[in-house]
Amino acid sequence: MSQQSHHGDFPGQVWCCPGGGSGLTSRSALSRRSFLKGVGFTTLGTLGLKNVSWKALAATVPGEPVADYRSPLRVKPLLVYDTPTRAHQTSWRAWGGIQTPGEAEEEMARIRGELSALKKKADFPLEFLPVSGARSSAEIQRLKEELAAADVIIVYAAGGWLDRFKKLEETGKELIFFCRHRSGPVYLWYEIISPRYLRQHTDHLALERVEDSDVVIDNQEELLWRLRSLGGWKNTMGTKIIAVGGPDAWSQPQGVVPKLVEEKWRFEIITVSYDELGRIIKEAKNDPAAVKKARQRASDYLKLPGTRLETELGFVQNAFLLKEVFIALMKKGGCRAITINGCMGTIMPLAETSACLTLSLLNDAGYLAFCESDFVVIPAGVLLHNISGQPVFLNDPTYPHEGIITLAHCTAPRKMDGKTMEPARILTHFESDYGAAPKVEFRRGQVVTNIIPDFAAKRWLGLAGKIEEAPFLPICRSQIEVSFIKDSELLARRMPGFHWMTAYGDYLREVGYALRRVKIEWDCL
Repeated sequence: MSQQSHHGDFPGQVWCCPGGGSGLTSRSALSRRSFLKGVGFTTLGTLGLKNVSWKALAATVPGEPVADYRSPLRVKPLLVYDTPTRAHQTSWRAWGGIQTPGEAEEEMARIRGELSALKKKADFPLEFLPVSGARSSAEIQRLKEELAAADVIIVYAAGGWLDRFKKLEETGKELIFFCRHRSGPVYLWYEIISPRYLRQHTDHLALERVEDSDVVIDNQEELLWRLRSLGGWKNTMGTKIIAVGGPDAWSQPQGVVPKLVEEKWRFEIITVSYDELGRIIKEAKNDPAAVKKARQRASDYLKLPGTRLETELGFVQNAFLLKEVFIALMKKGGCRAITINGCMGTIMPLAETSACLTLSLLNDAGYLAFCESDFVVIPAGVLLHNISGQPVFLNDPTYPHEGIITLAHCTAPRKMDGKTMEPARILTHFESDYGAAPKVEFRRGQVVTNIIPDFAAKRWLGLAGKIEEAPFLPICRSQIEVSFIKDSELLARRMPGFHWMTAYGDYLREVGYALRRVKIEWDCL
């Protein structure tokens, strides 16, 4: 595999697992000073390790497994309604089955029951604030503090007029409108939410922050997946992530993509230089307790059902030691995410293994760990993880043909459903034939979500598929052949970027709903 420039005068990083693309060919090339000088934009921070010893870092490493650290989505349910007064020989009430204070109380009790059931079904952290009712803008104003505490407001639009919706828009919160047709007393806005509110008496959508996808009629499952999406989006915004060797992007101009990620997703990228990492790894190797623990954990891992060792034991032991180092760095940085730049040409001499198995172990333990420091695709991985609550698989795609595409990389998690360890052979990293990398035997017949981000952070492609096979081709070790129902040439024409992100399950709706909030087009096949 050759390395060459694709974009004019700047050096391109085009290796599947780069040993030193973008000029990153040695440890010295990745020192803190040279990185900050060459990256081309202001990084958000570096992890100060100059006076920090491995012993001090190791004391902070938590036990496992890591609990779900996603913060709960806080939801405020609000019934908007009217209690009209009868008038002679005139239209004194609008459509709808909620017209009296008593009917409103019954409806709020119904809402509480539905939300209680919804919370039990939720597979993500979810908190409902008390149900309130409002018959005017003034009553909404009196709920100002409760509304401010919420991430999302579910507007149960039984009645009322546009002034109340405008008041809710002013909160800046995400709004979901729920209307009843058959699930209870019919709502006024079941009739008029499109022409009166969404289109504002025109033929086209007239609102900036609310659209048709924010309207739910009757269906609690439809409500749940939207909340799951918003919970994932909330937990992705402002993600703090350590970039060992600094942030990068596959075959893109230096600094441009990380800057886009900072702007769109508010990521806080914390750089750790290889000089600093090398010192910490050396101290860890000289720590008898750390070495003993790594060897014991490697032994326990290799005894897991379905695990076969087909590389040197020392590589696996070193992968577990490197895992402890990475966890310590994340603890020091106050985050749960890490990525490695130029991993093949830099990690190997330092850790005396590849990082492949280490990253797999971290993902299985509940962290987010990515190779290549490719910030084109990393936000997709963080979002998909936060939506699904499961590990995600960063991979290299091939060319689609006959309804099949092969996806492969050497860093796949084994606990792809978040619970069950898939069988795996522990081999060398393919391109270097060195270190430890898992060949995960992915579940045949499993439906998967594939996200394909573009380089410009303007359009992401979404594709559902099914795992047909987990072959053993002479390519990156973890491999899946995914079938899809769309035309192969259509997929080939629409594929942007390079790396894909894959997860078990179908989360295409959730991803698309979240992307609206960061102004990225969702091109869902």
